[in-house]
Amino acid sequence: MRPLLIALAATVALSLPARADEVTVAVTAIVEHPALDAARDGVKDALAAAGYKEGENLKFIYESAQGNPATAAQIARQFAGEAPSVIVPISTPSAQAVVSSTRDIPVVFTAVSDPLGAQLVRDMEKPGGNVTGLSDMSPVAEHVALIKEILPNVKSIGYLYNSGEANSVSLLAALKAEAEKAGLTVVESAATKSAEVQGAARALVGRADAIYVPTDNTIISALEGAVAVAEESKLPLFTADTDSVSRGSVAALGFNYYDVGKQTGDVVVRILKGENPGDIAVKVAAGTDLVINKAAATKMGVTLPESVVKRATRTIE
Repeated sequence: MRPLLIALAATVALSLPARADEVTVAVTAIVEHPALDAARDGVKDALAAAGYKEGENLKFIYESAQGNPATAAQIARQFAGEAPSVIVPISTPSAQAVVSSTRDIPVVFTAVSDPLGAQLVRDMEKPGGNVTGLSDMSPVAEHVALIKEILPNVKSIGYLYNSGEANSVSLLAALKAEAEKAGLTVVESAATKSAEVQGAARALVGRADAIYVPTDNTIISALEGAVAVAEESKLPLFTADTDSVSRGSVAALGFNYYDVGKQTGDVVVRILKGENPGDIAVKVAAGTDLVINKAAATKMGVTLPESVVKRATRTIE
């Protein structure tokens, strides 16, 4: 082929959209736990439903940072260098790392409570640039109401969180505002790594009437330690994510993270089909479930009201 024809062929190839068999979606999460794993699986299944199937026309890459922010940054840089079609960071720390690593590759974050506070986007309706995604901002007012319904005499709520997670700091502010409206006080106890979770939970014994665990990846990754303290001390423990109820919390009103993942996957598909991520509004995920754990309630000395039992979308005996 003559040089001019080679140059023309190269120009045409660069201008054409990627073929289906060239689609690569790179997914990363700050840590592995049931909620984030369910979101990842939902993304993959949404892609499959749209015709992007692993082993056929989709390369699906997944990396966990194992709870280490430095590893999250390393994974983000690795993905940026590999230049996949779309990067999907799950959780606030992973999203912050990815957004800091690329301004060109489309990014669709998910399971991020406060995208504005985490400085992922400047505008929810018109994010601009290469970033969009889904927020899982917890319905904190409903959480406070649920705790009061189950524990009518509650006066104080212990907040177990990692003070280094931006989403947990945002949720703390929301909890304090809602607790004040309900006449409750909030007692904070922080754990900066999973090994500190049990000790942080123990620090709430005698200081709070209940423990509330937000969608905090550090705490949730080591939830069993907090549950052990709650059972031993008869201190009812509630979580913001429903996947943690089967692991020992009394109840949760929150998202089904598999569905959150599917909603995220639908956004990824829109981008793979040509839409600009900066033109896609950041939405709060749709749908909430009420999940209760009767065995956990008994171990923590709680009697679940019939009104709560009847409303539950899922009951763990």
